[in-house]
Amino acid sequence: MNFLKKNILNFILIAFVATIFIFPEVKLKIKDLFFPIATIENAITLQDEDYNIQLKGINTPDINLKDLKGNKLVFLNFWGTWCPPCREEWPTIEKLYLAKKDKIDFVLIAMQDEEQKVRKFMEDNKYTAPVYIAQSPVTKNVLPKVFPTTFLLDKNGRILLKEDGSKDWNSKSTHDFIDNVSK
Repeated sequence: MNFLKKNILNFILIAFVATIFIFPEVKLKIKDLFFPIATIENAITLQDEDYNIQLKGINTPDINLKDLKGNKLVFLNFWGTWCPPCREEWPTIEKLYLAKKDKIDFVLIAMQDEEQKVRKFMEDNKYTAPVYIAQSPVTKNVLPKVFPTTFLLDKNGRILLKEDGSKDWNSKSTHDFIDNVSK
């Protein structure tokens, strides 16, 4: 009994750490709660060649990503209809798009996907955020290692936020962050 009393905090800490590793969504929620904003001072800036991606519009006109550089913030998301975490975060992306489309250029690129499946996914869910399929190679600086991957880029191509994995994009911390950096 004395052993338990002396080590109760250790047991609680071990259980907490185990929960974080067993349930990745808990890790994401904790990260959103305590670390909602990327460290801007250490951010990487994308080069012009990273922006040179020809995009075929699914529910919007075709563009080249480089045409958006210098205008507004860019919400750049790589996803796929085949990816459960991507599908999970889509409702929050749509809500963010509806709330912030005047402050941000949204570019959601469906990767490793068929155009018809993407169209059907968009129509079935009545999503309106602009979706594209890349028609040219994506550089290694932007190409995701996991899906979904999302970048929030400033006007000059500096990565303000990078999220590997799904996230609640309609959270108060995200809205506050966008409002602060878009002033």
